[in-house]
Amino acid sequence: MLIRVPAAFEPSPSEITPRLVYLKRRELIAAAGLLAAGTGHGAAKLLATRSSVAGAVVMDKLTTQQDATSYNNFYEFGTDKADPARNAGTLKPTPWTVEVDGLVKKPARYALEDLLKLSAQEERIYRLRCVEGWSMVIPWVGYSMSKLIEKVEPLGNARYVEFITQADPKTMPFVGSRVLDWPYVEGLRMDEAMNPLTLLTFGMYGEVLPNQNGAPVRLVVPWKYGFKSGKSLVRIRFTDKEPKTAWNKAAPQEYGFYSNVNPEVDHPRWSQASERRIGEDGLFAKKRKTLMFNGYEPQVGQLYAGMDLKKFF
Repeated sequence: MLIRVPAAFEPSPSEITPRLVYLKRRELIAAAGLLAAGTGHGAAKLLATRSSVAGAVVMDKLTTQQDATSYNNFYEFGTDKADPARNAGTLKPTPWTVEVDGLVKKPARYALEDLLKLSAQEERIYRLRCVEGWSMVIPWVGYSMSKLIEKVEPLGNARYVEFITQADPKTMPFVGSRVLDWPYVEGLRMDEAMNPLTLLTFGMYGEVLPNQNGAPVRLVVPWKYGFKSGKSLVRIRFTDKEPKTAWNKAAPQEYGFYSNVNPEVDHPRWSQASERRIGEDGLFAKKRKTLMFNGYEPQVGQLYAGMDLKKFF
């Protein structure tokens, strides 16, 4: 089944990304055979089938595309929620390559078009929970990270996967600011990266990722707080040591390596017991109770069996 997005979703990526950059991306994805024809309003579409992975399609009401593309964190473009949409037009998502190396049998440098064709694209409807106490529900397009991992064949001593974001001060104006060490680095344990829900992501709302949401390729790990899902990836490295991740380095007492969604472990500045769903902001809107592992406990709870989740937060 082809997933087609109604024209009501606004704005389109062409309204956010400079037109020449947008058209170049459209040509690239068309060359990969993944661009839907005749969609009407000019946005680059990604064809995808609805995922059959357990837990991959939640039934919650979707956050509007307008909200999801205009309210988010991407500190390479500023610290205000509106900064990524306002400033990310400078990002150049084509040409793009991702280096996959470290403890693997088959290291490789993948062009974006090769990654797009590596496995069938799926639509996954995931909850997104920010550590700041707000949440969204977003339809992503991509495939399980495990598909790429299997391709490069990790060595037996590869225990972790490190994800490194582009850090180009010429196109990402806040790179070099003191808020974090650059480049932005995130990491997962190998079994977390191999979980079918961990998504290597190329699109949202049936379209290519807009710059401000991590174009052209990012990670989405739905049971962890949003900052664990690295954006605009340029390197994926397999290692035997736990990666030193950006927020954990900046404030280790506030941001643990695992950072699983856990309503029983508060952040020093934000309660994690409840959340504000973006789009449900009316005068009488009530906060939602936060679910353990963001509602994905049946799919991922076994990964942490026997662990003290207050210690390994």
